[in-house]
Amino acid sequence: MSGAQYALTGRLSVALPPEEAFTLFTPRGEERWVDGWRPHFPVPAEDDSAPGTVFETVFQTGGQGERTIWVVAERERGRRVSYARVTPGSRAGTVTVEVGGDGERGSTVQVTYELTALSPEGERTLREFADGYPAYLASWEAAVTRHLGSQPPDAATRS
Repeated sequence: MSGAQYALTGRLSVALPPEEAFTLFTPRGEERWVDGWRPHFPVPAEDDSAPGTVFETVFQTGGQGERTIWVVAERERGRRVSYARVTPGSRAGTVTVEVGGDGERGSTVQVTYELTALSPEGERTLREFADGYPAYLASWEAAVTRHLGSQPPDAATRS
């Protein structure tokens, strides 16, 4: 196997101040806006973004469930969280989300995936992911915007 490695970074805007926007990118926070995102915690996790927290997700891809194991590697509360992730037999690496103010009431969120293929299938999957990364982050922005628009007018400030 020749292997493949990708470092992909992009940005999206969120119409919330950084502290509130950050909560949307924690394991439980993503449940609010990502279709099919249902993190499973093998042990209770009161603070789901605390370093060392382990959780799993299963997504349907190509008619099969794809299991990924996640570990919160580091966190600066309200600003940055980094996850180590492994999809057995496919790919492994890190995902880092950094949230900063955009000078108004909103936030700019930078998302960096650093992934390595673990198999030829993982290499194909990563190549497709890399090719579609800008559209992928655009879909995140659209999903977050839809989620925020579906809340009562003052709910975004109470999250």
